[in-house]
Amino acid sequence: MEHINIVLIVDDDHIGRETLGVLLGDQGYKLVFATNGREALTKAIELMPDVILLDIMMPEMDGFEVCQRLRKIPSLANVPVIMLTSLGDRNSRLQGIKVGADEFISKPFDTVELQARLQTILKLNRYRRLLAEKAKFEWVIEKNNEAYLLLNNENKIIYANLQARKYLINNDQDDIIGKDFLKLAKTHYQTEPKHIWENWLTQAPNVALYLVCVETVTSSAFWLQVDIMEMPVEIEEKYLIRLHDITDTILVGRQKWTFQGQVRHKLKTPISPITMGLEYIKNNYDNLTDQEKKEFIDIAYSGANRLKDEVEKIFTYLDVSNSAKLGMETCHINDILQLIKIIEKNLRLQTINIDKQYDKKAEEIWLFISPQAVELILAELLLNAKKFHPNNSPVIEIKISNIEAGVCLKISDNGVHLSTEQLEHIWTPYYQSEKNFTGEKQGMGLGLSMVASLIWEIGGQCRAFNHLKQAGLVIEIILPILDFENPEF
Repeated sequence: MEHINIVLIVDDDHIGRETLGVLLGDQGYKLVFATNGREALTKAIELMPDVILLDIMMPEMDGFEVCQRLRKIPSLANVPVIMLTSLGDRNSRLQGIKVGADEFISKPFDTVELQARLQTILKLNRYRRLLAEKAKFEWVIEKNNEAYLLLNNENKIIYANLQARKYLINNDQDDIIGKDFLKLAKTHYQTEPKHIWENWLTQAPNVALYLVCVETVTSSAFWLQVDIMEMPVEIEEKYLIRLHDITDTILVGRQKWTFQGQVRHKLKTPISPITMGLEYIKNNYDNLTDQEKKEFIDIAYSGANRLKDEVEKIFTYLDVSNSAKLGMETCHINDILQLIKIIEKNLRLQTINIDKQYDKKAEEIWLFISPQAVELILAELLLNAKKFHPNNSPVIEIKISNIEAGVCLKISDNGVHLSTEQLEHIWTPYYQSEKNFTGEKQGMGLGLSMVASLIWEIGGQCRAFNHLKQAGLVIEIILPILDFENPEF
């Protein structure tokens, strides 16, 4: 809404008030009147006027004293004061300046002069306020831990606060003003999801965008979420960009996902013999021989020991804090086959066909990712294939091949197709898709976003698309190979 300037008119003479009301009544101001100094101070504090027209000659408290008191009130110290006086002597003006008056207008008023001076001082006051607000805004932005940038129509940086410069330059000597934001970001980060970044300015308001500094054997991954606001008017500043550090958020989410995954996959099997054995003894205790009791107790005891071992493994995983904090952990390509067999058994999957397309030399490949992380990724993808299959019994094809970018795992099932919107958001945490095959709204959950985060921050790739020849989904992930000759990878 357009701001309406408030003009406080202070005059003990009703004719003077009426005169000013007539002269200024059609100028678009909100006119407020006070008949004496004390009333003027009260209304000024209450209304915060944009300008005060103050008569000097008033009983009890004259205009000089009113102005002096106004200047001692912090919230009113900068409100423009125009003194109205029939006094033309030099001493009165000097006294007015001394107590803080901004302008003087002599009675009787010249209508054009009065209106012109009032408009000028209001414009100057507005400009002064804008400068003050701009200074406060710049101070807050510069001291803020968040990174902010302004881009022009050509997506070039025209402003960047200190934190943004830290994220986007290597040293204090570099200047990023005038540089293309996306090109500059790509020199330091991996842009994810890649298909969204292809049209990032048009799609960004609806999806999450990330800049990922990939993990190396000497440093952890670093995540920035990119938020974009398009300016509503045609000005030089076309886009406001915020870079938000979400590294800790990703870590916490992964710890949660890791714990859930380990509980789901590791504890289900050993719990069954414990509960079944003890339940059988409880229900048939009087009819069992001592030898039979011992056998069932041995089964339950064996299950308890297995449960203890699995719990200790979970704690070991959690002690690592998250599976992408790899350090020097690696996974041999042949370990993937063993992990698939373990997961197949735990999830009770009926059919998994594996197609290996790599030569003997490739069998010596070590992947730059821990076995725990690979297990979590495969478990999540295979569980989804089962969960989203109409009968929970998918036929899964896994193709393992070595390509120039690394080791490619292509996992396809014969479940259901996803809509274009679902595929667009498949790596977004807790995205609510339209409907699943049962007609119910289905959430993507946390798992697939964690799969993506694990892969992206080690420099890998992941994508999802519908099967072309049949119903079902294809997930393709590429895991980078550990380069022993380049330890900074």
